[in-house]
Amino acid sequence: MPVFAANLTMMFNEWSFLDRFDAAAEAGFTAVEYLFPYEAPPEAIAERLMRNDLQQALFNLPPGDWAAGERGTAALPGRFDQVKADVERALDYAEATGAKRLHLMAGLADPADAQAAAAYRHSVACAAERLGDKGIDLLIEPINGRNMPGYFLNDFGIAERVISEIGFANLKLQFDIYHRQIINGDVTMALRRLMPITGHIQIASVPSRHEPDGEELNYPHLFEEIDRLGYSGFVGCEYTPRGSTLDGLGWFKPFARS
Repeated sequence: MPVFAANLTMMFNEWSFLDRFDAAAEAGFTAVEYLFPYEAPPEAIAERLMRNDLQQALFNLPPGDWAAGERGTAALPGRFDQVKADVERALDYAEATGAKRLHLMAGLADPADAQAAAAYRHSVACAAERLGDKGIDLLIEPINGRNMPGYFLNDFGIAERVISEIGFANLKLQFDIYHRQIINGDVTMALRRLMPITGHIQIASVPSRHEPDGEELNYPHLFEEIDRLGYSGFVGCEYTPRGSTLDGLGWFKPFARS
């Protein structure tokens, strides 16, 4: 049975950030993820995880200046020193929270730009090597151009090639089913083919990015397929609730911690 991680950036927004940990545990989740933890002290997050017997599934490395529109810096030439510093900052949070997976955002750049491609591969390789020293997986995630126009890593084929070419055992794919359906489709066959390099899975309905209980994807089938393939990692619930978070958890009740 999949182990679902509540995404505390998108879900449980009725509570303040730290109180979302309590709310997620009360709703029956055993794990959490979020985009960025950096506005809260790592010790405060660790205390909420321990208090609620929650596992930290995943979070992102710092993305650059998010408020100014940056969406990562790995593919931006001339920003490698920042990538290195951001890895060290994220490691402080990983050590405090026990996180074993970190996602490196690529940034906004043309994937056909040779300088951007070289910068990205260098950043990914160095970040994976550093995290590997700490027993942590580095994840890369293709993101669709409708939600994030201009994102460098916008195709699963590119991600697969980068992982193969760099060759670090701890460099894995973040397989977001929502993004996969929009970018490439053929979700079930992609899960079967890419499962050996997949380190994390995320879910949401398509096209609205709400609860995984309708629209164009058959999530009961996909959950069975994930189990059949022997996936033992987390499945992140990276969706925006249609209404209140708790009212939308009917799909989750069979999987909730009692």
